Amino acid sequence: MHPLLPKDISVFQRGWLSSNNILIRGQGSTALIDSGYVTHAPQTLALVESALAGRELDLLVNTHLHSDHCGGNAALQARYPDLKTLIPPGLADHVRAWDTYALTYAPTGQNCPQFVFNEVLQPGTEIRLGDTDWQVHAAPGHDPHSVILFEPASRLLVSADALWERGFGVVFPELEGLGAFDEVGATIDLIETLKPAVVIPGHGPIFSDAPAAIAFARERLRGFVAKPDKHIRHAIKVLLKFKLLELQSIAVADFMAWAQTTPYFLAIYQQHFSGIDFAQWVDELIADLVRAGAAAREGQLLSNVG
Repeated sequence: MHPLLPKDISVFQRGWLSSNNILIRGQGSTALIDSGYVTHAPQTLALVESALAGRELDLLVNTHLHSDHCGGNAALQARYPDLKTLIPPGLADHVRAWDTYALTYAPTGQNCPQFVFNEVLQPGTEIRLGDTDWQVHAAPGHDPHSVILFEPASRLLVSADALWERGFGVVFPELEGLGAFDEVGATIDLIETLKPAVVIPGHGPIFSDAPAAIAFARERLRGFVAKPDKHIRHAIKVLLKFKLLELQSIAVADFMAWAQTTPYFLAIYQQHFSGIDFAQWVDELIADLVRAGAAAREGQLLSNVG
């Protein structure tokens, strides 16, 4: 039990390949918020089953549909056949059709097994999670369709990737040439008006000093607005690191081939970096990861660190 949380809420802090999972055990029903990445699905199931101690999982909620937040959906739905799943409304039609390109899984070279949903999380409404009503708020920026969840009695916020203790998630629309920094700022403003006492982020530890996190996020946002290229380069390295987290180790030539055949990665290169040779560009990004201690390179083998 975390000292900052009500006794009926458990948070499984997962790192960066998988989002954090929030399990709520009410007297009448149980709910899980976000399900992590597909390669961690067996661990997700084990964590949920252990914490439920024989109870069923009744409700699954996704804050947004990036693969690290919903990659365990299919496994949970298979384990709990009566599980009800709720997703934000923006991509609902694409989930019904299972359009992996529109859902970004195919173009980013990430994996997400097909899942289904029952209802959408409509911003401006409330949802019952366990024994408590939570507010659903739109939180565009990192993802245009993301929501955050707020429980006003305890002032507990599930902030997804809109606010971490030190920053926020990559602003993906910006990589596609769609201005979204203003939306990031507006979502941070919204979080400030909620005055959360405790924040459960999509990644990283639970924290209680929301004003400090908000101030840090605003400063980071100002830096990206002033130098958009800095954000783009940061985002590219995040995408590379994500794949390295999934694979753990790979030959540099294979990693280069993956980058060259991944549409999202290639489109960013063509839009922003086509003035330099592609292989040289990827090699420089790999060198940046190595210098930052996020990867190790021994000859022609690239390995994840951390």
